[in-house]
Amino acid sequence: MINPANFVRANTVLTAPSLVPEIRLHLATEILPLWNRTEEEIEKTGLPPPYWAFAWAGGQALARYILDHPECVRERSVLDFGSGSGLVAIAAVKAGARSSLASDIDAFAAAAIALNASANGVSLEIREDDVLDSDCVWQTVLVGDMCYERPLADRLLAWLTKAALNGTAVFLGDPGRNYFPRTGVEKLASYEVATSRELEDRDVRATAVYRLAGAGPT
Repeated sequence: MINPANFVRANTVLTAPSLVPEIRLHLATEILPLWNRTEEEIEKTGLPPPYWAFAWAGGQALARYILDHPECVRERSVLDFGSGSGLVAIAAVKAGARSSLASDIDAFAAAAIALNASANGVSLEIREDDVLDSDCVWQTVLVGDMCYERPLADRLLAWLTKAALNGTAVFLGDPGRNYFPRTGVEKLASYEVATSRELEDRDVRATAVYRLAGAGPT
């Protein structure tokens, strides 16, 4: 049985994403070896892909926006959906959120989030259950780079739209993924995020932060 925390420590180094130097994360420096190692373990144990080991462009842009516009989360209950490394949830705490929940169904992501929260001296909640199965009880929901496949995007956007209509402020960071909505969103900011050709099809991705139509703070 693989220990998630030990696996994260053994396959990452503590470093800062290019767009968010204030936050340090356990990230993979050699992308393909980790991905290949994980694929080997998938066959043996069902280990999911290591999305938690990378600071994806949408998450970096959203974290940058939250740190630069803390009024979006200050004194509010915050959900970071599909948290991965925990970058956005950590940014929310640093920006003054009353509470910050990092949600990810991957146990290895949960381990990475706990390690990254500790490395940054912040306290947050971590959940591994599927929050889309329940009503939204948070004042602000943050979603970074989650519209990369249709089934998840459709289900997530339906849940987010309902939450926004009920008064939740919903902010999304996205670098142009195929299933990101083309309507019902307001662009708030644009960023150029350095990435890797091992992860993306270019060295820099134009990435934006949006707000979903509904109620909530500006």
